[in-house]
Amino acid sequence: MLTILGFAMIATFLVLIMTKKMSPIAALVLIPALFCVAVGQGAKLGDYVIEGVGNLAPTAAMLMFAIVYFGVMIDVGLFDPIVRGILRFCKADPMRIVVGTAVLAAIVSLDGDGSTTFMITVSAMYPLYKRLKMSLVVMTGVAATANGVMNTLPWGGPTARAATALKLDASEIFIPMIPALAVGLLAVFLLSYVLGLRERKRLGMLTLDEALVREPEQETVLAGAGGPGKDRLRKGSGGTGSADLTRDGDDDEDEDEDEEEFKGLDPNRSTLRPKLYWFNAGLTVALLTAMIMELMPIPVLFLLGAALALTVNFPHMPDQRARIAAHADNVLNVSGMVFAAAVFTGVLTGTGMVENMADWVVGAVPDAMGPHMAIVTGLLSLPLTYFMSNDGFYFGVVPVLAEAGAAHGVSPLEIARASLAGQALHMSSPLVPAVYVLVGMAKVEFGDHTRFTVKWAVLTSLVVLGAGILFGTI
Repeated sequence: MLTILGFAMIATFLVLIMTKKMSPIAALVLIPALFCVAVGQGAKLGDYVIEGVGNLAPTAAMLMFAIVYFGVMIDVGLFDPIVRGILRFCKADPMRIVVGTAVLAAIVSLDGDGSTTFMITVSAMYPLYKRLKMSLVVMTGVAATANGVMNTLPWGGPTARAATALKLDASEIFIPMIPALAVGLLAVFLLSYVLGLRERKRLGMLTLDEALVREPEQETVLAGAGGPGKDRLRKGSGGTGSADLTRDGDDDEDEDEDEEEFKGLDPNRSTLRPKLYWFNAGLTVALLTAMIMELMPIPVLFLLGAALALTVNFPHMPDQRARIAAHADNVLNVSGMVFAAAVFTGVLTGTGMVENMADWVVGAVPDAMGPHMAIVTGLLSLPLTYFMSNDGFYFGVVPVLAEAGAAHGVSPLEIARASLAGQALHMSSPLVPAVYVLVGMAKVEFGDHTRFTVKWAVLTSLVVLGAGILFGTI
C-alpha cells in the first residue's frame, strides 16, 4: 500500500505543477500532508516535517548566502567580462547563444555545485535571451542537463555517495567513466546546437548593430537602459531580407519591464567596483577552491564569503542594506522552496514510502536480468534519482542492486558507474534545491521547465549509459 501511495503522491505532485493547478511551494507542502494523513500517520506529520527541515536546513543556508554572495559579485561587475566574451562569440545568433549557454554551464559546473552554476549562467545569459525574445526554457533546460552530466565529478556528490555506499574508491568509479561522460557532454552540446537552430528558425537571423564592439559608455546590449529610439534590431525574414525594428522606450509597459530587467548589467551602474575587480576575483577563486578541498562546510564558506564581499565592496551600512534588499526576493523564493521540499522529502522518507518503493522496484527485476544488473542499475537510475534524493538512491537502493549483481558475478564497480547515468535527469528533479535557483532566477515556471527538459535529459542519460556499455566500463 505504501508503495502505491508513494508513486501516487509523486504523480499527483507532478501533474498539479505541470498543469499549473498549484504553485510548487503549495504542492510540495499540501500534497505530502494529505498523503501522510491518508496512510494513517497524520499524527506524526510534525515530526516528519521537522526532520526534513533539519536535513535540508544546511542546504537552505548555503543557498541563501550563495545568492547574496554571487548577487554582490554580479553587482560589482565580476562577471561582466564573461558576459562580453559570450556576446562576442554569440553575435546575437540564437544558435550560438544556446551553445554558449551549454558551454558556460559546463565550465562553471567544475566547482561541483549546481546552485552556483545556475546563478552564474542565468546572470550571464538571461539578459541576452530576454533582449532577443528567445525561449527561456531552452536556457534552463540546456543549463540543467549540462550541469547534470558534470555533477558526476568526484566532488559533485553522486560519485562520492556511490563510493561511500559500496566502500569503493571514488577515482576507480569516476576515471573509467570519463569517456562515457565526455560523450554525454558532447550530446548536450549537440542538443544545444539543434535547439539553437530551432530558435534561429523561429526568430530569424538577429543582429545587434555594433553591440559587441561599442565602448562601455555607449549603448550596448548589456546596458538596456537607454532612451527612446535606442537598441535597433534587425530581424531576417527567412533569409530573404531584413526589416529594421526600432524599439522605443515608451512603447508600452512590457518595454519598460524589459528595460528594468537589463539595468542589472548596465556598464555605468553605481554598484560597479572596478578597482576591486582582482580582489573579488581572488575571493571567488579562493571560495571555490575551499569548496572543492572541503576546508569547511559549504554553508559556512558562503556565509563568510558573503560577509567579506559586502564589507569590502560596500563599507557603508546603507549600501550593504540596499544590496541585501536587492537580492531578498531571490533569497526568499529559493529558501522558501527548499523548506517546502523538506515537507515532501520528510513525509516520503518518514512514512516509509521511499523504502517500500525501492524494495518494490528491486523486487520487480527478473532473476534472468541478474547478469545484466549493471545495465538494470543504469536504467533504474533515471526514474529513481528523479523521484528520490541522491542520498535515498545511493544509500538505499544501490547497495541492494550491488548485492543482487554480486550473486551473478557483476562487479560493484560496474554497479557504481552505471548508477551515475541518471544524473542528467536528476538535476531537474523537484527534490533538487538547485533547480529552484535556476527557474527562479530565469523567471520560468517549474512545470514549463519540467515539460521541456525531461525528454532531453532522459535522452542524454541514455547516451551516457550507452557510451558506458560501448566503452566496456559498464
